[in-house]
Amino acid sequence: MIAATVTGRARRCALMAGGMVGALALAGALTGDAGPARGTRGDPGAVGLLRAAADAARRVPYEGRRFLTTWNRTRSATSEVGVAHRPGEGARYVSAAGTEGYRPDSAAGETAGFTAGTLSLLTRNYSVVRAADASVCGRRARVVEARRADGSTAGRFWLDSETGLMLRRELVDATGRRVVASGFTEIDLGVPSGGRFLLRAAPPARGADRADPDMTNAPAAALTPWEERLDRSQLAALREDGWPVPKSLPGRLTLYEARRDNGTVHLSYSDGLAAVSVFVQRGSLDETRLAGWQKSARRGRTVFRREALRRWAVSAENGYVYTVLTDVPQSTAEAVALNLPRGGTPFWTRVARGARRLGSVVNPFG
Repeated sequence: MIAATVTGRARRCALMAGGMVGALALAGALTGDAGPARGTRGDPGAVGLLRAAADAARRVPYEGRRFLTTWNRTRSATSEVGVAHRPGEGARYVSAAGTEGYRPDSAAGETAGFTAGTLSLLTRNYSVVRAADASVCGRRARVVEARRADGSTAGRFWLDSETGLMLRRELVDATGRRVVASGFTEIDLGVPSGGRFLLRAAPPARGADRADPDMTNAPAAALTPWEERLDRSQLAALREDGWPVPKSLPGRLTLYEARRDNGTVHLSYSDGLAAVSVFVQRGSLDETRLAGWQKSARRGRTVFRREALRRWAVSAENGYVYTVLTDVPQSTAEAVALNLPRGGTPFWTRVARGARRLGSVVNPFG
């Protein structure tokens, strides 16, 4: 993304694809159907509601306005898009800046928030239970919560009682503070006709630096995912060729999808709630593109970071440039950037040595 040796088109594509994190967008499993969730904890009925929400994102026609809000200790930032979905045709988005995008129904899980693979991660790491019903956008909603081992709430999901569509979701850190919320502020169910949510300009993002790269395309959930999805054999070939493609990261973050476009590899990690995108490129870091970013050095690695609507961290090591993008707290992006493979000491040795120390920092939901 910011590698000096990569073409301008690749940089633009990587930047746009970074928005696939979207409203904590969680796409499909690495090799397609992950099968039934293993080690499911909590209420099977609640898990079934989340599974149905993924199906509803493909099946239910709607038009509305979606938002993404992130918080840190001192401020919040919000971005909105108009969206219209026609089953079989996909969803069309228009951002505040007039940027238009499209998402096929094959990527509908990124709107719903869950697919078989990411739901499996959720039920492996959290207990999923029903909570009291509520109302969103004037519609009755069933509420499902993901809870930690101590019983505290890590995530909350509002599902339309009639259609199963996910209307809203939020993530809560270990202190009980909301860190991410997304969903609809307005919605009409039924086949889109007038496109009023798309034609009416969305309000600009609030509390975010408009010069920040993630705001250039905000919210970039409106952009089409890269088409080339990598399977296990292709990932194995990349590793054999020296590419740093770890299967997991500290904080129970597991690789669940990988895509490639024009020399850039996009690795998607999640624990079922938190989502982290890592873009890997061959080349050297062009620091001139990072003017105004905060710079720090720890354990022999320099990390550039920037925080607005989304959190960015960029580092480089041994001929590779890493760009980390996430909606969850900045500590996650920085910790991931610091602990990506660097050569020398094997990655798994370093993870084993530092996992206990880093786990609570990298995964604020655990």
